[in-house]
Amino acid sequence: MHRPFSLSFCNLCGKGAAMSKHDLYVPPEWAIQSAVWVGWPHLRGEWGHAFDGARAEIAGFIQALCPITPVRVACGAREAYGSAWMALEPEISAGRITLHTLPAGDIWLRDTGPILAQQNGHATALAFAFNGWGGKYVMPGDTMTAGGIASVERVDTKQHEFIFEGGAIDLDGQGRLLTTRQCLLNPNRNPGWTQTDAVAALKDAFGVEQIIWLDDGLLNDHTDGHVDNIARFIGPGRVACQIASGDDDPNAETYQSVRAALAAAQLDIVDIPSPGQIADGDGNVAPASHMNFLISNRHVFVPIYEDAFAARALAALEQALPGYKIIGLPANNILSGGGAFHCMTQQVPDFSEDTP
Repeated sequence: MHRPFSLSFCNLCGKGAAMSKHDLYVPPEWAIQSAVWVGWPHLRGEWGHAFDGARAEIAGFIQALCPITPVRVACGAREAYGSAWMALEPEISAGRITLHTLPAGDIWLRDTGPILAQQNGHATALAFAFNGWGGKYVMPGDTMTAGGIASVERVDTKQHEFIFEGGAIDLDGQGRLLTTRQCLLNPNRNPGWTQTDAVAALKDAFGVEQIIWLDDGLLNDHTDGHVDNIARFIGPGRVACQIASGDDDPNAETYQSVRAALAAAQLDIVDIPSPGQIADGDGNVAPASHMNFLISNRHVFVPIYEDAFAARALAALEQALPGYKIIGLPANNILSGGGAFHCMTQQVPDFSEDTP
C-alpha cells in the first residue's frame, strides 16, 4: 500500500536527511520520481518559426523519458491535446504517457507549476504568485497551472503570496538552496524586497537552512537570471556549474563569478563545459545552457544545441555521475522559447513509504 513517505526513511537523497524545523521537505531532483509533468506548446505566436520544431524536440524528449518515468503532458488548449496525441499515440496507448487539459499559458511548468513536497507527513503542492517573469510574458492560464496540476495529483495546495518561479532556485535535499540576486531581488518580482526579506521567505517556504547567493545569470536570459541555467545540485553539497568554452564565450565572466561563489560556500564543484556562443535566429546571443537538464530516476536528460562542446559536457556529467545514464537531446527550437528541458518540466516525487 502506498502512503505518504516518512523522512526517517531517506534513501531518496542517498543520505539520511533530517526533517526541518518546519516539518517540510522538498525532495531533491535525484529522489525517486513517480512521474514527470511536461508542457506542450500551443501559443504559436510565442514561438514564431520554431513552433513546429519545438513540438518535435519535445516529443523526442518525452519519448526518451517515458520508458524511464511516466509522463503527464500539460495541454493548455484543445488543439494542443490533439497534436500531442498524434505525436505520442504509441506511447499513450502503451500507458507510459497521459494527456491532461489544464490551464497553461505555454510549456514552462518549472515556473508556473507547483513544487511538490512533504509537509506534516502529507504530500503538498507549494504554489506561489506569478507575474509572467516580471511582467514580460503574461500568458492566460499561467496563474492557474499550479492549482490544475495539484488537482490532478490529488494533493492540497499551500499558497505563498510572494512572486516566484521554480527555475529561480535549486535544492539539494540537505537544507541548501541556490539562487541568484538578479532574479530573486529584481524589483519586477517583489518590489522593495531586501536580501533579508528573501532569505526569510525562502527558508519558510522550503524548510532550508542555507541560502547560497549567486549574482547574475546568462546574458539575454528571459527569466532575469534563473539559477537552473548556471548551476545545479547533483548531490548533497555537490554542484555542477558551467565553465567557458571557446575564446568568444559570452558568459565567461559570469561563469567565473558563479564558480567563485560556489567555492566560497564550500561546495563540491563539478565543471561542465558550456555550449559556447550560440546565436538565435536574429543573430543575438542565446541563453543556451547544458545546465538546463532534467534528472529523473538515474537518468539525466541534457539539452544540446549542435554545439562543438556537447560531447565534452556529456562526458563530464558521465564522469561526475557514475551509475546514471546521460542522454543528450536536441533543444535548439525549444531554446527559441526561452528555456530547455528543466524549464518545461516538473517532477512528481514518489511519496510512497515502500520505495525500494
